[in-house]
Order: sequence, then C-alpha cells, then structure tokens
Amino acid sequence: MSRTAFRPERIFLVTTLVLAMAAGLALYFAQATVLTIAVAPKDGTEPALIQAYAEALAASRRSVRLKILPFDDVRESAQAMEQRRADLAVVRPDVDLPSNGLTLAILRDQAMIIAAPSPSGLTSFPALARKRLGILAHRDADFWLLKSLVGYYGLTLQSEGSGPVPAGQVRLVQVAEADLPAAFAQKRIDALVTIIAPAAPMALRLVGIVQAASRQRKVDFVDVPDGAAIIERLPRLQSVTVPAGLFGGSPKVPAEEVKTIGASYRLMARASLNRTLAADVTQHLFELRSRLSDATPAADYVAAPAYETTAAATSARMPIHPGAIDYYEREQQGFLERYGDWIYLLAVLGGGLGSATAWARQRLRRLRRERIDVVMDRLLEILAEARTADAAGLDVLTGEVDTLAADVVRYTRERETDTRTMAAVVIAIETARSTIADCRRLSGEAAPPRRDPTLRLAART
Repeated sequence: MSRTAFRPERIFLVTTLVLAMAAGLALYFAQATVLTIAVAPKDGTEPALIQAYAEALAASRRSVRLKILPFDDVRESAQAMEQRRADLAVVRPDVDLPSNGLTLAILRDQAMIIAAPSPSGLTSFPALARKRLGILAHRDADFWLLKSLVGYYGLTLQSEGSGPVPAGQVRLVQVAEADLPAAFAQKRIDALVTIIAPAAPMALRLVGIVQAASRQRKVDFVDVPDGAAIIERLPRLQSVTVPAGLFGGSPKVPAEEVKTIGASYRLMARASLNRTLAADVTQHLFELRSRLSDATPAADYVAAPAYETTAAATSARMPIHPGAIDYYEREQQGFLERYGDWIYLLAVLGGGLGSATAWARQRLRRLRRERIDVVMDRLLEILAEARTADAAGLDVLTGEVDTLAADVVRYTRERETDTRTMAAVVIAIETARSTIADCRRLSGEAAPPRRDPTLRLAART
C-alpha cells in the first residue's frame, strides 16, 4: 500500500517553508538598495556633497545606499554612466551629456561673471575686444564655455600671448587670487572672469576685490542680453540672472540685475533606473539637505530643475527622470502601489497552491478509499474461495488474510481513517477468518498456527 500522505509533520514542514519564503521576501524588500554613483570633478564641491549624502543615508537607515566611484573630470563620470558602470552620476551637460542619463536634481548652477572696476566701459561682449581677462585656475570646461560665448560675438579667445592684444581678440590671463589687486593696479588685466555659483562666498570675495580696485567703489558687469539666441545654438547651456544687490547693498552691487549664461552640475540617473528608486534618491536628497549643510555649504545650492508642465519636463533637451517628477509632483507610489502587482501575484499563486493542495488531498483520500475497497473486495472473494478450497488452499487464504490485516493495521497507524469504513474492514477480516475456520472443521483439518494470533483491529476514532 502507498505510504504517500499528508502527515502532520509534512504539513508542518510545508508551512515552515512557506513562512520562510515569506520572511525571505520581506527581508529582500526591507534591504537597502545599493546604487553606484560616479562623482567628479575631483577639485569641485560635489565630492564632499555626495560623500555627506552617502553618510547621511547610512546614518538615517534609508532605503538607498550609495557606493561612490570617484573621477577626476566630469567627462569621465558621464562616460561611466554611458557605459552602465554607474547608476547615478554627477554630470555637467555642456561638457558631456550621457545619452542614457536623466536629471534628478541640480547640484549647482554656475554663471559666467565678467566684472571690471568702474568706469571701464566693459558692459557688453563686443567691448571686450583687445582686452585682457584675468582668470583663476580654470577647468577645460570653463575655457570651452568662455570660448563659445566670445566666438558667438565674433571674437577670438587667446589663451597665451604678450604685448598688445590684436584686434578682434580677447586675451585670457591666469592670475592667482592673491595677485588680483596688483594685477588690476598694474594694468595687467582689465577685467576678471569667473564661472561660479553667483551666491557662493568665493564669488562675493572676488567681486569685492574688483570693487576695491575701483576709485568709485563701483563694478561694471558684462551683460549677455542674447541668452535665448545663444541657448538655441548651445542648448546645453542655460540663462542665468544675477539679481541686483547680490554682492552688496551699499552701494548696490550690481546696481541692476545682470543677464548672463551659465552651466550646471546635475545629479543624473540612468533612464532605465527604477522609477521608485529614482524618486527615493531625489526625496532623500532634499529631506537630508539641512543635515548635509552642516557638512558642506554646497548643499545650499541643491535645487529642483525648473519646468512648467510634466510634458515639458520629460520632453526637454535635458529631460527629468520620471521618478524625480513623481517626487516633485507629490505623486510617489505607496507600498500597495509599489508592490501591488507582486502581492496580487502571490495571492493568485497562493490560491492556486491551496487549490492544488486540496485537490491532491482529495485525490489521495480517493486513492486510500480505493485501496480499502480493493481489500474489501478481496476479502469477499476469499469468503467464496474458502468454501471450495482444499487444506492447502485454506492455508494460502489464511496467510493472505493475515497479510491484508497487517497491511490495514499499518495503514491505520500512518494516517487518519474513516471510522465506519474501518469497522467494515474489521468485520470483513473477522468474517473471512471465521469462514476459513468453519471450512477446516467441516473437512476435519486442524488449523495451522496463526502468524499473529493476537491480531485484532480496532477502528480509530
């Protein structure tokens, strides 16, 4: 007889496995997701900001962790995202914009500020012809930006040279910050150019040096009124307005708002990054900004990218990640929305598993009933065979009845059985034995020794 059955220990084992799987799934969803972020430039403020962000995520036990991948230049960090070596990256779009990157947040907006001691007459780009611009240690990206703007106005940027500046050219002179006052006093430079966040302390300090070089304590700023046209030609740049009085209020510096061009450092994510993860990264960045400000002033410049409509945000020249839009529009998914499909799938699978289990149990019960029916049928056949059997045949039938009885005993010990059915089996076995004994008496044969003379079956309740 088959021993396959749903014993209590097997039910316990199955239940334990199901609970273990559920616990495993819960642990999997509760674990923090580790994202690799490519960070550059090495000498910028972004590495300190991202390091502080990573530490804050770990300290506050958020659902996201960051693995920092440092690079010297933003071109390398953009390539890391392009090559799918990083999930997130600090990118400067005017240097290199990865084709698979979408914006999460603006880490720092930079503006090109050209300032000269008043009265210099340097208030427009054409007026820079044959002038010398002082610049601090600069990056290749800053040189490219300045060269593009100078070229837009028909001028050529000269990075080296001595003597008078040729017509149609602008000479760039590298100067240390400490040497700026002497450079202005000795007429080695006519103006100072810097590409910097306008509200940065360094920007205020540099404009103060230019102001100190003017006898009138005034500063002339080069305005870029053609920003819209320039951006059409150079779409990875952006218009920036420096508000009046940003660098001081007595006298007001600048006296009026200054329109210029700038670039931005952006936190970007792979377009294929899960929408929920992108929303979480964006949310945590802004929620933890006050904590990040204690670690680095760069956190104060983090801002959301400007957009008017969701359609404009996703179809712009530098699109915003849908996950970031979910955060900005307060449309983030809750637990049920995030995992609803999985819950539904598990419910369906659980229902199917339950149905399959019920069917299997029903099938096994039917098989068990069929086995009992076989035993009953055989016992009835033995009753008929015993009346015509000789002594040897009765011995064989006696052994078979004992075998069937032992089999039924094992069956009742291994599984729950129906009381009425087992009572019928007991009656059938006793009847078969009684019939065989009667047949022996009629033939005058002595009954052989019983293999189990004490065998008695009791129906299990």
